[in-house]
Amino acid sequence: MTNHNQVTKGIAWAAAASFSWGISGTVLQLISQNLAIPAPWMLSTRTFFTGLILLIISAIVYRGNIFGVFKDRASLISVVTYAIFGLAMNLLTFYYAIQTGNASTATILQYLSPLFIVLGSVIFQRKMPMRSDLVAFVLALIGVFLCITRGDFTHLAVPFISLLWGLGSGVTAAFYVVLPRKATEKNPPLVVLGWGTMIAGIFFSCFHPFWTNTPHLTVTLVSSVATVMIFGTIIPFGLLLYASRLAPSDVISIMDAVQPITTSILSVIFFHLHINLVEGIGILIVIFAIYVLQRGRRENGAVPAAELNEDEVDLHY
Repeated sequence: MTNHNQVTKGIAWAAAASFSWGISGTVLQLISQNLAIPAPWMLSTRTFFTGLILLIISAIVYRGNIFGVFKDRASLISVVTYAIFGLAMNLLTFYYAIQTGNASTATILQYLSPLFIVLGSVIFQRKMPMRSDLVAFVLALIGVFLCITRGDFTHLAVPFISLLWGLGSGVTAAFYVVLPRKATEKNPPLVVLGWGTMIAGIFFSCFHPFWTNTPHLTVTLVSSVATVMIFGTIIPFGLLLYASRLAPSDVISIMDAVQPITTSILSVIFFHLHINLVEGIGILIVIFAIYVLQRGRRENGAVPAAELNEDEVDLHY
């Protein structure tokens, strides 16, 4: 009974983490659309200060031992490529997907990242797809098609550019799952996330330092950016680390579905986004497709569960 209670608590904490990411995605729509904050400034500000906070927390938790990622060549390459091609590019594509469309659709498209991981293994590693992979792929296509057309098959419900940015966020989300693995083999996930975020902040600052061309700082803007930093990284990461001690990662990964559902509901409430029955069905089909993909691979032992759940127990942004 005690073990059952622990698993239940782990699921609850994982759901809370996913809910937190849902809040962050919704606030990003406020920042990108309503406040019209340029992506370069927002991205450099968010990553630099979030990375700084994460490194301070890491230094406290690990008593200053946070420089291990730079002592090993493989770890260094891993964390740098993760920071630039995974984390930075994912934040950039996700931001533009929201700015040119809406948070709900962008989150659904990013949610396809496990599917892109499997596609990558098929294309680059010549691994034959499983039957469950094909079923998940077809279901995902149907779900996304319903989401972006909302039942009217004569035109897209979101701008085509937003669709491209959203698909890009799904691909880059797959990158930030794969790229940091070498670094996390010898270093704590919190440290890898901290350095990855800081390096991404430095990378963005090379193009647009956060201290130049600063938008007018209002209470709304400052509180919104702080919300994204806290609810988009710091709080959910801590919740998932705690949840991983109570429940298996494959059980925790099921709670991924809370994020797109949360973002969709909040978008309806705060941005008056109209989600009709067809789009709602499409969202549920996409969620079910990723569940089929993860479950099929776990049951057949083809790929460790951590490779298909965005490695959430270790790294997620």
